[in-house]
Amino acid sequence: MVEFAQLRDRMVQVQLARRGIRDRRVLDAMAQVPRERFVETGFEEFAYEDGALPIANAQTISQPYIVALMTEAAELKPADKVLEVGTGSGYAAAVASRLARTVHTVERHRALATTAAERLAALGYDNCVVHTGDGTGGLPEEAPFDSILVAAGGPEVPDALKGQLAIGGRLVIPIGDLEHEQSLLRITRRSDTQYDEEAFGAVRFVPLIGEHGWAEDGTRSASNHVPGRTRFRSLTDMIGAALEPLPAFDDPAFGAFFDRFAQSRVVLLGEASHGTSEFYGARAAITRRLIEKHGFTTVAVEADWPDAAAVDRYVRHRSSRGSGEKPFERFPTWMWRNTDVAAFVDWMREHNESKPAGERAGFFGLDIYNMRSSIAAVLAYLDGVDPQAAAVARERYGCLTPWQREPSTYGRAVLTEAYRKCEAEVVRQCQDILGKQLDYAANDPDSFLDAAQNARLIASAERYYRIMYYGGAESWNLRDTHMFETLGHILDAQGPRSKAVVWAHNSHIGDARFTEIGAVRKELNIGQLCREKFAEAASLVGFGTHTGTVAAASDWDGEMEVMQVRPSRPDSYERQFHDAGVPRGLLEFRRDESLRRRLLGPRLERFIGVIYRPNTELQSHYAEASLPQQFDAFLWFDETKAVRPLGPEHRRAGVPDTYPFGL
Repeated sequence: MVEFAQLRDRMVQVQLARRGIRDRRVLDAMAQVPRERFVETGFEEFAYEDGALPIANAQTISQPYIVALMTEAAELKPADKVLEVGTGSGYAAAVASRLARTVHTVERHRALATTAAERLAALGYDNCVVHTGDGTGGLPEEAPFDSILVAAGGPEVPDALKGQLAIGGRLVIPIGDLEHEQSLLRITRRSDTQYDEEAFGAVRFVPLIGEHGWAEDGTRSASNHVPGRTRFRSLTDMIGAALEPLPAFDDPAFGAFFDRFAQSRVVLLGEASHGTSEFYGARAAITRRLIEKHGFTTVAVEADWPDAAAVDRYVRHRSSRGSGEKPFERFPTWMWRNTDVAAFVDWMREHNESKPAGERAGFFGLDIYNMRSSIAAVLAYLDGVDPQAAAVARERYGCLTPWQREPSTYGRAVLTEAYRKCEAEVVRQCQDILGKQLDYAANDPDSFLDAAQNARLIASAERYYRIMYYGGAESWNLRDTHMFETLGHILDAQGPRSKAVVWAHNSHIGDARFTEIGAVRKELNIGQLCREKFAEAASLVGFGTHTGTVAAASDWDGEMEVMQVRPSRPDSYERQFHDAGVPRGLLEFRRDESLRRRLLGPRLERFIGVIYRPNTELQSHYAEASLPQQFDAFLWFDETKAVRPLGPEHRRAGVPDTYPFGL
């Protein structure tokens, strides 16, 4: 038997609260009203899914999030008298009835009105009054209303409805044409003649049919058509107006745009792929500014601790480990051994040269130690004892993030008996590799942090590699929790006034609670954990692009290729930014509340890691997210190019032996 109460609670937590519905009374009302009683027979099991459902007369019962969003925007109070236009199933009226004194709801289809009245009466919602008629003209005999909610999209805001608002009353209505998305508006009456207007996001509703809406044939009703009147700005127009155009990276004005984050304890800078030059160049320019002007002394990156430690020795003019090993020699080498990173590393060394040792900016790795070396050893071992298991492992290691979703992987990734027999040996190999690479820490008098961090890594590595192979949320959560804790150890070691810049993929630094990985897969990330610990002192900046080239591989441990990035999908956030027509710019969401609300509704967002599979791009690289809740700001580059990996042509004469990227 379906447990509707449990589904209802999950709807409130996942679909509403995690997407930004904050009004506790609205959440409680949505938790009380049994939505399964308002859907058509046979659709009960889908009542709490995240979408609209069909009802009679070619109408719909709205998506739960939209009902909650409109109800929250209406700011209903216990003494309010409410008008709803478009009764439909009666569900939204039922929710409003839990928050207001009286709800009058108007439905033009008599059959729908009759059924809705019967449902409301059967459930005891006796403060709901159902009317049949043209709701676009309101209910003059019952006016004024403290709030009016319109559950259908009109071409313009009907003057008849505005005129029936009490002073201080709120009208919530979708406005837009029939072919494209609409904008959810809130009109607040301030006086007999003055009204304020706010936008709450892009929505899609059935048309508002009536004298003051659309005609049955899809044209505007004559009484509502005022030639030349502007209805509302499109979403792309709003994005274009809000994006702050950015100069070149080497222009000091570029970095100055990010002074707004100077008071943060942690600034997290993302990337939409691991192989895009503009993302590295922008992060370097922002970080230079934060180090030079605002006292940041930590650069913490999505890289393994020992590899980053070699870079740290170079940039802080510390003694070399002396092993002769070069960092970032394992797949994917281009992620850190590229010209953009090399230039930034050289800048850090030069900047630190004149600084006292205690004031020099350091370069630290946050990731599990040493994942790539251990993966290589596991694959080498399996190649010898069980080639089939090795093939499975390569597929699974190619899915280290939830965004790399190749459907065929899961059909092939079945454990063999041979693998089960040798699993203990695989885990032991991981531990042996880590143990050998830890030896140097005992002889490194310059950094207790190195030794302490490596001890933590060896303690958690066995668990990580075991659960990573089997997959699921646990492996992702362990990895990101480890990165967050490592960041905390670095900050603690540098004192209470220390400040850090984090470089990691969008999937790590964007708040997971407002993405598919958090809402559906129950996974967390470093961005979420930083917000929970540092609150407003953590600033999360995402990055995006429409098209161009990217450095990536087709499979884990494969050769790097320069691939063409497909133009972003029409139903994605990236396409909205592309259509805005700004080549590169910064959007800080808190600076434009109307736009922030309009972008709240979940859309597809693209995530490309070290693997790119354009032939399965939708399945492999897109996931739903709420961009303005995931990030505090978004850095946009319409067309981008691949990073250039370091090669023999980049060899430089005269560099010291400690140079970390020696070729």
